[in-house]
Amino acid sequence: MNTREYIEIEEKYGAHNYHPLDVVIEKAQGVWVWDVDGKKYLDCLAAYSAVNQGHCHPRIIKAMKDQADNVTLTSRAFRNNQLPLLCKELCEMTGFEMVLPMNSGAEAVETALKAARKWGYKVKGVQEGQAEIIACTNNFGGRTISIVTFSTEAQYKDGFGPFTPGFKIVEYGNADSFEKAITPNTVAFIVEPIQGEGGVIVPPDGYLKKVSELCKKNNVLLITDEIQSGLGRSGKLFAFQYEGIMPDMVTIGKALSGGCYPVSAVLSSKAVLGVFKPGDHGSTFGGNPLGCAVARESLKVLIEEKLVEKSFEFGEYFRAELRKINTTHVKEIRGRGLFIGVELKPEAGGARKYCEGLMKLGVLCKETHEHVIRFAPPLVITKEEIDWAVEQVRKVLEN
Repeated sequence: MNTREYIEIEEKYGAHNYHPLDVVIEKAQGVWVWDVDGKKYLDCLAAYSAVNQGHCHPRIIKAMKDQADNVTLTSRAFRNNQLPLLCKELCEMTGFEMVLPMNSGAEAVETALKAARKWGYKVKGVQEGQAEIIACTNNFGGRTISIVTFSTEAQYKDGFGPFTPGFKIVEYGNADSFEKAITPNTVAFIVEPIQGEGGVIVPPDGYLKKVSELCKKNNVLLITDEIQSGLGRSGKLFAFQYEGIMPDMVTIGKALSGGCYPVSAVLSSKAVLGVFKPGDHGSTFGGNPLGCAVARESLKVLIEEKLVEKSFEFGEYFRAELRKINTTHVKEIRGRGLFIGVELKPEAGGARKYCEGLMKLGVLCKETHEHVIRFAPPLVITKEEIDWAVEQVRKVLEN
């Protein structure tokens, strides 16, 4: 079948909750993908940063196949020989004391919210039912009812109420706004060190350090959502490291499995995650041996192939080359590492048509927040491939 035939079937039988570009991919390797008609594309989205290690990385695929031949799922009713090693390796790599594994990024965020509330009641002493969690404007943490409750994107909430009580919204990047919102009932502040869906928004220098200090002063847990920005995407293992802080909880996912399997986790201290007792929280698939084996190898690839350092170096290069493009359409180019947002001026007519133009030239990326083109290729990209991608961007923006 060809591209049009596949699209017609999907449109007929699949729910229309996405608006994808009209490319039907059937094969991928490294930074390249091929559609069903045989056309080759450079992937500059990396499945929203889930494929940091590159598509179908041979080491990760081998680990997946080897584990699949042994055991894939035991549930948490029994123990398996991969979960303990993943927890140990994650803690040693990141400096946290304890890991709680889940599957999707949204599940990791929900887990962090539950842990924060229970910590608030059992440790901080907040009166039952009064816990408050503060979030930021333009945040994105997933699509559950509780998570869309604290979204400021109208579409994410339209038709899904009533919503979960206990959340406050403050201006992203404004530490004073956060300080004014704190009350004795505040148990946590959840923040993305770089807002991905929000348009690759990098907060002002010193912001995370200031809110970290305010959290410590007021006995509030700082939760950094690193599901997109973490594991090398920003040019450091975690984006919060740019400010030299240590949050109380971190949510990770996406690249934790190199794009091969849904794996997410919450990293924290024993004082926080220790509030969970058997039966308080769980997941049938969370911590399964197949996912853990994949995640272990994915982490080794990140470190041993120096993909974090490569992201920092090549991200600087990519942004510098994009800034050389002679165009009146661009308002701002921003980002850290290989996490780049090209914001277009309103008169440019929206980012979607530019993404469609790039697709025709063999570069796949996606618009976010209408006026921003997000570039986030796999971290295994080369300078030569960046040069080629920039040339295609030049053709689209200059024309």
